[in-house]
Amino acid sequence: MSWLDCGGQRLDLSQPKIMGVLNVTPDSFSDGGRWQETTHAITHANQLLEEGADIIDIGGESTRPGADTVTVSEELDRVMPVIEALRKAHPDAMLSIDTSKPEVMRAALTAGVQLVNDVNALQADGALAAVADSGCGICLMHMQGTPKTMQHQPDYADVVADISGFLAARVQACSEAGIEPERIVVDPGFGFGKSLQHNLALLGNLKQLKSLGRPVLAGLSRKSMLGHITGADTDDRVTASVVAALLAAQNGASILRVHDVEETRQGLQIWQAMREYTRPD
Repeated sequence: MSWLDCGGQRLDLSQPKIMGVLNVTPDSFSDGGRWQETTHAITHANQLLEEGADIIDIGGESTRPGADTVTVSEELDRVMPVIEALRKAHPDAMLSIDTSKPEVMRAALTAGVQLVNDVNALQADGALAAVADSGCGICLMHMQGTPKTMQHQPDYADVVADISGFLAARVQACSEAGIEPERIVVDPGFGFGKSLQHNLALLGNLKQLKSLGRPVLAGLSRKSMLGHITGADTDDRVTASVVAALLAAQNGASILRVHDVEETRQGLQIWQAMREYTRPD
């Protein structure tokens, strides 16, 4: 299927789409604190849209390794003014809420968000019910453990098979809750309870997730795995992030979650132009 149903709005996935990251948190691993003020967040979202973002993913709770949880009220205070302002300024923009809390999901959907991006794959009590009847798009992500514990010696029998099995089970849980498959995209969760070797195995075998019959989202932007390979600090991983995004697209990812929209868009333009002149084997 080359599209995703997001609240009745079809997101065309015949070519990879770019999801721009908008963290309104003080402690996210890459840009914590930069866009915490509502006015700064809106300015940055406008920039991401101008640079070519197809989706703006708004998050009010850091999920970096070791991060603490925040209360529902604190998360709502961070994200709702941004969502409301962006919906007013950009009525047709595709907005996503990055949250695992049912209360935040409901509030964001009421304010006009079309996609729920949950690192916990709707496993929290009430999460499935919060989105089932909304018609919104849903991203189900795999994470071993919690942000606080996920990088404490992650272990798998077979990382690709284990994560495929988990995501298949979550897609089935959604189906049983009345959520249509065309509303679902899956995310293997790069960096969320995975070693460098796990992440590389997932990236190299991303096409295997296509067997789930759902589009795949890949979020590799500025991740520590890129730092382990290149030695670059977080803010110096733009080139590595673009290369990783292109590898993910080449291996079947339909949505690329990135911080650097302009650079990723240009990379995709070159990759897509070359595909037209590449002869099949």
